[in-house]
Amino acid sequence: MNIIKKERLIALALVFAMLITVYVVALYKLQIIEGEKYYEESRNNMVTTSTVTAARGNILDRYGRVLVTNKSCYDLTINTDELFPNDDSVDSNAVILKLVNMIRDYGDDYIDDLPITKSPPFEFENVSEQDQARLDAYIKTNKVKENASAVEILSSMRDRYEIDSNYTAEEARIIAGVRYAINVRYLINTSDYIFVKDADMKLIATLRENNIEGVNIKESYVREYATSAAAHILGYTGAMSDSDYAKYKDQGYSADAAVGKDGAEYAFEKYLHGTNGTVRTTSASDGTVISKEYIEEPEPGNNVYLTIDIALQEAAELALENGVASIQAKIDSKKEQQIASGTYKEKQDVIDGASVVVVNVKTGEPLAIANWPTYDPSELLEKYNELLADKNAPLYNRALQGGYAPGSTFKPCTAIASLTEGIINTGTTIECRGQYTRYAQYGFAPYCWIYTQNNQKLTHGYLNVTGAIQNSCNIFFYSAGHDLGIDKLDKYAAKFGLGESTGIELPESTGNMANAKNHEELTGEPWTIGQTMQAAIGQSDSLFTPLQLANYIATLVGNGGERHSASILKSVRSYSYGDNVHEREDEVLSKVETAQYNWDAVHEGMRLVGKSSLPSYSITSVAAKTGTAQKGDSIANDGIFICYAPFDDPEIAMAIVVQKGGAGANCSVIAQEILEAYFSLKSATDVTDVEGELLQ
Repeated sequence: MNIIKKERLIALALVFAMLITVYVVALYKLQIIEGEKYYEESRNNMVTTSTVTAARGNILDRYGRVLVTNKSCYDLTINTDELFPNDDSVDSNAVILKLVNMIRDYGDDYIDDLPITKSPPFEFENVSEQDQARLDAYIKTNKVKENASAVEILSSMRDRYEIDSNYTAEEARIIAGVRYAINVRYLINTSDYIFVKDADMKLIATLRENNIEGVNIKESYVREYATSAAAHILGYTGAMSDSDYAKYKDQGYSADAAVGKDGAEYAFEKYLHGTNGTVRTTSASDGTVISKEYIEEPEPGNNVYLTIDIALQEAAELALENGVASIQAKIDSKKEQQIASGTYKEKQDVIDGASVVVVNVKTGEPLAIANWPTYDPSELLEKYNELLADKNAPLYNRALQGGYAPGSTFKPCTAIASLTEGIINTGTTIECRGQYTRYAQYGFAPYCWIYTQNNQKLTHGYLNVTGAIQNSCNIFFYSAGHDLGIDKLDKYAAKFGLGESTGIELPESTGNMANAKNHEELTGEPWTIGQTMQAAIGQSDSLFTPLQLANYIATLVGNGGERHSASILKSVRSYSYGDNVHEREDEVLSKVETAQYNWDAVHEGMRLVGKSSLPSYSITSVAAKTGTAQKGDSIANDGIFICYAPFDDPEIAMAIVVQKGGAGANCSVIAQEILEAYFSLKSATDVTDVEGELLQ
């Protein structure tokens, strides 16, 4: 037994000895024979640390339909430490020129901040204040003479950047532009700058093959639009300006980060912007990536849901386009008739803008905010200069920033104020004789519109408040406004949100309610009783936005006179849609309190207007009010139209403004098309409640 054990031990020892021998031989080969080879390979491996751009959150409509998302892309960045080594081993200017020529060969363009034309004769370009400030700083820092010409500045740059005299003037301009852009980045403390955004994939492949020192390829994102509508709502992103960087740098933003510049992209930046990560990459000497390791994982932004219904938004934009064409044709036809009869008076009568706002009556949420003309948000950067030069200002958000006299659409406000304050009651009648003569001896005797219509000197006779709204009688509201006074009229207008902030997160005008204080500030002249009476019919100094008018009508018919915030943010969810980050809370901003029979009297007058102004519309009952804002003899009047539907149980309120549209009644064609779209969309989907759960 002992002999057997001893033999086994000897066998095991021999096996162990053989393993040791193999290990030693392998180690010798690795360390001695091939050691130098592996050492060289290890030494040539490159470890770099780079920023990983976090995906920006998506923007969706109220039902979860994606409006703006991200598209993966590649950016080219220039690392100045690599491009301009201390040992002068690299001809940096030659690298720049080679790179630019490669970029152009593939049809891409590079970012050049130098505000000088790229071809001789060199001249200054029209630039932003920021670009001009940067150029001024360069001139001062580099002791270039004041008021230097573009040619003189380029000459100084040739010297500063050591651009060889063998380069042509155009080549020198290319190099100078890139070097200048790099210098600008140094001013805001970054060594990298995005040289090309969303580079062509063939260019990326070529650059990887050539492995140009100082030029890095960075995975990134660009915004991608799923709709051509809602441009003024969605906004856009862009590279940070100096002021942006000053604002965002303490929030961890890199200097080359894309940030919201307008619309929802800007308003909800804090939700949409993610947190960049950091990755450590090990690459072989030939550029092959060996490994990647996240030091910090990127955190994508949150998804923002707007209150907008994109299907209704698209329908509203189409209705505006169709309606403007129809109204203009009507104006042109009437003009031809007047020219033929010799009664035409020369005036500006070509429509140059229009807008519509549709809101949820019960919550104040904007469902559609449309402007004409508009633009495709995906084409903004490409066509920016063209859009900026357009005389009809397609970049202008008229719905939120345009100020328009409301005309007779203001009369329901005057009516509620007068009824509530006891100036009139629902049974009060006032006689319309066509002219208000109380102050005729002082030269103030305004007419009712019906009296001057076609010079027929017609009158409305005796009217109560319902009839006065139905017939839009100026005399009735001159009288009521006179007795009410401007202070009380102003108080009720504010409760309806006219001349007040709506609570929307996008840039808006608060407009102007005509009153003594504002008038004196605007004109330096004292207020008169005549101006009170003009204010009562929606004239004088009153200027309101279409959003304010829509919000006013929603207040007039919904929730017992409660005015709700027009916030456009419905909710915010995490990028994975798993977590609720924010949920809209209904906010009541003010309340108009009056007896129900007062509301009923005003609503009935509007129902009768809706019946006459939309005779061919039969889907549901509509209440409305027309308005014609007078702008003088030489400019055609603005047309304003407000309405809500259904009359018995209001869901939506709408305000339409057509600049130089002639009359409010003309705008009814736009309202009808939008109403048809809203109720057909509602019946064609499973969504029966605009407050229902978001569709995924």
